[in-house]
Amino acid sequence: MKRFKIAKKILEVEAQAVKDQIKHLDSNFHKAASLMKNCKGRIVIMGLGKSGLIGRKISATMSSVGIPSAFLHLTDGLHGDIGMLVKDDIVIMLSYSGETEEIKKLLLVLKKMKIEVIAMTGKIKAQVWQSAECVIDCSIEKEACPYNLVPTSSTTAMLAMGDALALTVSNMRDFKREDLAILHPLGAIGKKLTMQVNDIMRKEEQNPVIKQTSTVKDALIVMTSTKVGAVSIVDDKGRIIGFFTDGDLRRHLQNDEKILKKSIVSIMTRHPKTVTPEMMAIKAATILKKYNIDNIPVVNKDKKLLGILDQGDLLAEGIS
Repeated sequence: MKRFKIAKKILEVEAQAVKDQIKHLDSNFHKAASLMKNCKGRIVIMGLGKSGLIGRKISATMSSVGIPSAFLHLTDGLHGDIGMLVKDDIVIMLSYSGETEEIKKLLLVLKKMKIEVIAMTGKIKAQVWQSAECVIDCSIEKEACPYNLVPTSSTTAMLAMGDALALTVSNMRDFKREDLAILHPLGAIGKKLTMQVNDIMRKEEQNPVIKQTSTVKDALIVMTSTKVGAVSIVDDKGRIIGFFTDGDLRRHLQNDEKILKKSIVSIMTRHPKTVTPEMMAIKAATILKKYNIDNIPVVNKDKKLLGILDQGDLLAEGIS
C-alpha cells in the first residue's frame, strides 16, 4: 500500500539521521560530557518550540540516570524564570538553527551570570554560539517531511544525541544498577531492578510437591489442586530429586494409557533446572525463556525445595 511505503520511507530517513550522528561524537561532545560529569549543580535544558519538547525528554532521561536536571522553557526564562539558575548549574541550549532573538538575548544574560552553556544544534557555525563552552553538532541531511521543512529527522536526531550524552555522563559518574533501583522504586522498571524470586514464588500449600514414593496419579492430583501445571519431587529430607509437568504427562499418555499407576521417579525429569530465592526475578524470567519452560523449582544452596516460580506470576508483575 502507498501509505505503508510513505511510512517506511519516513522511518528510513529518520533512522539514517540518527545513525549519522555517530560522526558527530567529536571533541565537543567529549568536552560537554566532561563538563557535565564535574557539574556540582544541575543540568538545565532550555529550548523553544519542538526543541523545547525534545529538551523535556532529555532532561527527564538525565534525572532518571542520576544526573540532576530540570527543563526551563526559553520564553519563561526571558520573563523571570531564569532566576532559578545558580552559579554551579550548566545550561544545555537546544535549537536546530540557533538564529532566534530569544536565544540571542538569553545567551547574553547567561554570560553575565557566568553560567556555562552547551549548545546542541544543526548550525554549529552560527554566530550566536560563539559564547558557548562547546557546540554539539546535531545536523542532518534532510527532514523526513516531504518538503524538508517540518522538524522530524532533526528532532529525532537531537533526542538520540541527548540520550547518548545522558548515558555517557551517567557512566562517567559510575552510576550503577543499584542507583537506578533507588530512583525507580515503582512501576515496571522498579520491579525489574528490585524484585527477587522470593517475592513472587509460590510456597507452602501453593507449592506443588510430592514424595519420591508417589505415583503419577498423585502428581496429577497435586498439580490439579494447585493449578500450577507442574510438581516437584523430593526425597525424605525435602531435597529436590526431580520435576514433572503436565506437558510430560501428555507426552507419556500417548504411549502408555496406564501411566497414572507408574511410580513418579520412573518418568520424572532428574536434575531439573532450578533457581534460588535470592535471584533477581528478571534473571529467573530469562532462564524460563531460554529453556522454554513455564515453571521452575526454587531451592536453597542445599537443594532443599522452597517453592516454585510460575511464568504467569512473572508476567502478572510485568516481568518477562
